Amino acid sequence: MQEEDSASEAEAFAVAIAAEIPRLRRFARVLARSSDIADDLVQETLLRAISARAQFEPGTNLRAWLFTILRHARAAALRRASRSPIMEAEILPDAPVSGGQEERQAMRDVATAFRKLARIHREALWLVVVEGLDYAEAARILNVPPGTLRSRLSRAREALREEIGSPNSGPPQAEEEG
Repeated sequence: MQEEDSASEAEAFAVAIAAEIPRLRRFARVLARSSDIADDLVQETLLRAISARAQFEPGTNLRAWLFTILRHARAAALRRASRSPIMEAEILPDAPVSGGQEERQAMRDVATAFRKLARIHREALWLVVVEGLDYAEAARILNVPPGTLRSRLSRAREALREEIGSPNSGPPQAEEEG
């Protein structure tokens, strides 16, 4: 009977992890900027998560736990790469495509501005805005205090506004009549 419970728990864990794979891939693309490297990171994350299943506390946020593992896997990969005599060139992903030419250009501008952000700002913005994590979860994943996370988000949003020339980036300017 205990073996059946253990098997069903393992299967439920595997199903829950499988449901998070699309989000892991998106976050890995943000971190790695290359689909091949991102896929390797996701695979490494899945292997680490499955082997560390006993360390996961049921009832806690699985996604946050997996994102933390993914960030640690990325850090380990960067350390390995820095010691390697062969440097991998990271390829920037294509910007998302929308229906019209102006929308496509606007998305390219945002994607370009996003890629120009510092890594710490990209990660914070991605976790909160795209993945929808609350500040406390995102702060835990990034291993920073919530106040630091909010500061990074504020700086990231302001940098994006400045880069894309958003009208909200500064004080309103009066229009000249001519």
